[in-house]
Amino acid sequence: DEADAFDLGADDYLSKPFSFVVLIARLRALLRRGAPARPAVLEAGDLRLDPSARTVHRGQKRIELTAREFGLLEFLLRRPGTALTKNEILNHVWDAHYDGDENVVEVYIGYLRRKIDTPFGTRTIETVRGVGYRLVDVTRS
Repeated sequence: DEADAFDLGADDYLSKPFSFVVLIARLRALLRRGAPARPAVLEAGDLRLDPSARTVHRGQKRIELTAREFGLLEFLLRRPGTALTKNEILNHVWDAHYDGDENVVEVYIGYLRRKIDTPFGTRTIETVRGVGYRLVDVTRS
């Protein structure tokens, strides 16, 4: 199990029963390593999202997004080129207790496309048939 965990991307493993002294020591070691730096502003071509200012721009034009649209775009921008399922998107962007239809993701992808792509002649969000959606390099139509 330990080897499998490391092969799947884990960088530490703690088996049960465990000592709280060891757990605390491992947590201190993780803190010493530090978290990977996260970019202050997320970009895809001329599309920029600033999480701290909660603003989105395409070139020099500011784009107004709802909180849900902003969260969805931020989630996509943090995983460029990755095909994301509707379920993954729901789990990370919607409330943990959301139990509605997963097609709400399609609706919000449509809203985003109409705001960040259509007016600018770009295609930033790609539909991956049978999977979900992926943020791609911006291409002009």
